[in-house]
Amino acid sequence: MSVLEIRDLHVTVETDQGTKPILNGVDLTINEGEIHAIMGPNGSGKSTLAYTIAGHPKYTVTKGSITLDGADVLAMTVDERARAGLFLAMQYPVEIPGVTNTNFLRTAKTAIEGQAPSIRTWVKDVRESMNALRMDSSFAERNVNEGFSGGEKKRNEILQLELLKPRFAVLDETDSGLDVDALKIVSEGVNRAKANTGLGIMLITHYTRILRYIKPDFVHVFVAGRVAEQGGPELADRLEEEGYDRYVDAPESASAAAAELAAAPTEA
Repeated sequence: MSVLEIRDLHVTVETDQGTKPILNGVDLTINEGEIHAIMGPNGSGKSTLAYTIAGHPKYTVTKGSITLDGADVLAMTVDERARAGLFLAMQYPVEIPGVTNTNFLRTAKTAIEGQAPSIRTWVKDVRESMNALRMDSSFAERNVNEGFSGGEKKRNEILQLELLKPRFAVLDETDSGLDVDALKIVSEGVNRAKANTGLGIMLITHYTRILRYIKPDFVHVFVAGRVAEQGGPELADRLEEEGYDRYVDAPESASAAAAELAAAPTEA
């Protein structure tokens, strides 16, 4: 069984005020087939964790480890992490002018698999996934995310998830900016990908509404760059009722929040 393990992870970022710690000793284990919801207030380090796993150069790991089936993820380049089976659905998917969805997806699939997929099979798979995500066929020939609405960009991320078939997916606030219908369609896509491949999922979210459609096995409360509490799905229900006040140390959390928000990648 595949496993993604994070041990005592400390991460800093450079800001105008100097080096700021964001993650302060994160421990997390995600097994194949498990869904872990990461919840917490703004600026608590959730997105920093996502981008660190993916290999964003803005974030510096000062201590700890990330391993995938024992292999050192931190020693891998970004493309090596993708080929190893890691996938990031970004909170703000970027536009790629001049590159069509069709070319992007097939190039990515070829890079991950080491050989190009059969055209006939590939076209069928793309069409089926787009239909399931209620995406018009014209999106295949449009440039990646260019001129897409927020909901269309999120569906396009899940299209990539379904077709590239990673082993572990980090979904960074995939529910943000979605109306009720789009949220349901995107959630169905995530559940379909998990059912077809058995991938492990780290689902970062502020709200419980997406958890009505994507049922977590574990919920982790993230505060001030570390896991403050963890439990089952019932923990999310309690957070919905009570919020995060019981966990928050105001001065420390405010400092960490300001640093993370200053460092966060912005939408292109």
